[in-house]
Amino acid sequence: MTAPQSVRRTAEQPPSAPAPAASPAPTQPSTLRKLLLATDLSEASFSATEEAFDLAGRLDASLLIVSVIDPGSLLLPGGRFRARIDQVRERREQLAQELVERGKRDGITVSFLVWTGDPGDMIVSAAEAERVDIVLVGSHGRGAVGRLLLGSVSEHVVRNAPCPVLVCRPREAHPA
Repeated sequence: MTAPQSVRRTAEQPPSAPAPAASPAPTQPSTLRKLLLATDLSEASFSATEEAFDLAGRLDASLLIVSVIDPGSLLLPGGRFRARIDQVRERREQLAQELVERGKRDGITVSFLVWTGDPGDMIVSAAEAERVDIVLVGSHGRGAVGRLLLGSVSEHVVRNAPCPVLVCRPREAHPA
């Protein structure tokens, strides 16, 4: 993991000094130092990935990428797997490593975790264990009916995460 980073604090005015009259608040350093991007590393999560890199760069924050393999999503009718978990893990690790390299080029400290389990629960657990300041998740834009039928990882994270959550809707189009 990365070494702890210091946070600049502004000195408070002495108690005897008069309060400034209607001046803007002093610029404070960002309290968002560690961001968690929850992603399946698919095209559908592009918007959240772009937002996470943009935010991390603007805030000089580190970025933790968490990708959760849901074994249930790999099952075919009849109980066979459409892909082996180790193959999915290897592919996700390759994609995540590409994002680590992107972070190096952009001057952003990027690390990643690939876990197996229920995506909503695992993302919340990672946010707690890593003590992140904000979680960014993508939304597939399924709407109310889709959430009822399919469940919603982003909704679970919003309701259970120990920190603020930014849900990123898909963009219309992006450059190739």
